[in-house]
Amino acid sequence: MKRQTFNVLFFIRKTRTVKSGETPIMLRITIQGQLAEMQLKRTVKPELWSQAKERCTGKDSKSVEVNRYLESVKLRLYEIHRTLEDENKLINPIEIKRRFLGLDEKHKMFFEVFQEHNDKCRELIGKDYAKITISRFDTCLRYFKEMALKKYHLKDIPMKEISHAIIQDYIHFLKTKKDLQENTVIRYMKVVKKITNMALANDWMEKDPFINIRFHEQEVHKEFLTKEELETMQNKVFDVPRLDLVRDIFLFQCFTGLAFIDVSELKAEHLVSDNQGNLWIRKARQKTKVMCNIPLLDIPLAILEKYEGHPLAKKKGTLLPVPCNQKLNSYLKEIADLCGIKKNLTTHTGKHHTISI
Repeated sequence: MKRQTFNVLFFIRKTRTVKSGETPIMLRITIQGQLAEMQLKRTVKPELWSQAKERCTGKDSKSVEVNRYLESVKLRLYEIHRTLEDENKLINPIEIKRRFLGLDEKHKMFFEVFQEHNDKCRELIGKDYAKITISRFDTCLRYFKEMALKKYHLKDIPMKEISHAIIQDYIHFLKTKKDLQENTVIRYMKVVKKITNMALANDWMEKDPFINIRFHEQEVHKEFLTKEELETMQNKVFDVPRLDLVRDIFLFQCFTGLAFIDVSELKAEHLVSDNQGNLWIRKARQKTKVMCNIPLLDIPLAILEKYEGHPLAKKKGTLLPVPCNQKLNSYLKEIADLCGIKKNLTTHTGKHHTISI
């Protein structure tokens, strides 16, 4: 393992004073540019402190005792550092601080709690959660782990150490490294806030790291196709089967107004006939749980018939062989180019269409 720079610094903050006029002595642990600070249980008069020597300059018994204490602290920190090296563990300031404070090895860790939360929610798919929601939880956790490893060289973070600064760093990481827009970032941060709220409720952390952090969703101008653009796509002949399938899924959304998740989970049990023999889609929306009643027009009905018995749909027990949302959006961009449509097509575009009967 490459040897890391390890520094221990004692200093005082003159802005913090107690009634006696003394100021607390602070400790800063620095490793590879990452640092952790804490206040020690010793105070000193500012005029008796030498920052150059990081010691008290007084000759009285209290000053002598403080200097001995600081020496013992430094020795203890170097001992912890050597132990971590011997254990071949990832060394970081937070872990050294944690061991110095004598925190239980089994105290709650952020990523561990996050993973447990995701696993429990996964067991409730189809009851309280949709599969795509759990996927967002997992992605949020994966991105946070990536940020922590790159910026802090940490594989996990003690729950008590999740701070306002770490949350801000994660927001910055999502926007700069993952190129996510504000509204998407907000969705991820709601997941993180759910974890920290749970930790606060269980006394696993003391301070809310989201204090003074405010989110403002940006207004989204939803694009939709004109009648001419829709007809162009509808009449376009694709030689590539995957493009033909994605176009049909998109058209099905346009003519039903269903969201991606509702189309992907559409089953035979969701089709009902009225007194005149006309077919309707009767299904509770996955997101809102509101029951919808949608007439099946000729085009979506023809699409259902086209893919009746498709191997993928048969395997999933659904009416349509719907690929994952990411693939759909990727192929829709390709379809837009082939159709000469200068708009950013996504599954959301299809959802927001209204087709007149």
